[in-house]
Amino acid sequence: MTLVVGVDIGGTKTSAGLVDSSGALLAVRTLPTPATRGRDAVLGTAAGLVRELAGDSGKVTAVGVGSAGVVDPRSGVIVSATGALAGWAGTDLRGELCRRVGLPVAVDNDVHAHARGERWRGAAAGHADVLLVVVGTGIGASLVLDGRLRHGAHSTAGHVGHVPGGDGRLCPCGARGHVEAVASGPALLAEYRRRTGAEVTHLAEVARLAADGDLLALSVLVEGATVLGSAIGGLLNVVDPEIVVVGGGVTGCGEAWWRALRDAVRAEVLPTLRGLPVVPSALGGDAALLGAARLALEATW
Repeated sequence: MTLVVGVDIGGTKTSAGLVDSSGALLAVRTLPTPATRGRDAVLGTAAGLVRELAGDSGKVTAVGVGSAGVVDPRSGVIVSATGALAGWAGTDLRGELCRRVGLPVAVDNDVHAHARGERWRGAAAGHADVLLVVVGTGIGASLVLDGRLRHGAHSTAGHVGHVPGGDGRLCPCGARGHVEAVASGPALLAEYRRRTGAEVTHLAEVARLAADGDLLALSVLVEGATVLGSAIGGLLNVVDPEIVVVGGGVTGCGEAWWRALRDAVRAEVLPTLRGLPVVPSALGGDAALLGAARLALEATW
């Protein structure tokens, strides 16, 4: 049976998984991403994890990578990236990692990898037309139409966090009035702290307060989910998928968040789409690893 390694490079952590051709995740290794130390440190961390999982068996045939940033899957280069990964823009991810591990490497954006994983073994399995949205530190999406993942002409397709929404707050991309500035994890946490002055350090605490009856915490979560749901609903009117899969850490904020999200989607879509399922990711943190592995298995070298 063919073995590959899937790698998920994010601003906080880098994970690698040993995966067989059936989609079984056999082993996982994770390390903090040395995000402030530059591209060589990030590449070295990823390569070390791959070597650890591959060992000396010679059975691993390829590596697939899902990375933060705008990734050109054809050239394997990081087209652009935020400051979350210092010096990451311009990195020849495929070439540099291939040189370090001595194996063929295929690369894509991490949200696209997440979508591949969900279509292979998760909530979107069996669907040819899928919108996947990941809500965490940022907000990204991946669109699959007729069974093909769409990257767009400039490898930028899927940045649903950077469509208009909210109240003009500054977005991490430098623009104002984007959905990500209101609905991402850091945005929700910052807004609760702004309204209350409380020294809350984790979004999970805001979610707990909302569940315990804190009306300010609840209003912050509902506002963010509503803005995001409206943006998703508008997008659904354009692309008309079979299913919407939503993943990422913010989805753990509780039933009130999910209810507000789904209500906003339904309020925005055309009548023919009001029954379209909006479901949670089935694979959680493993989705991007499995999707990166799938990328390696499907690549033509």
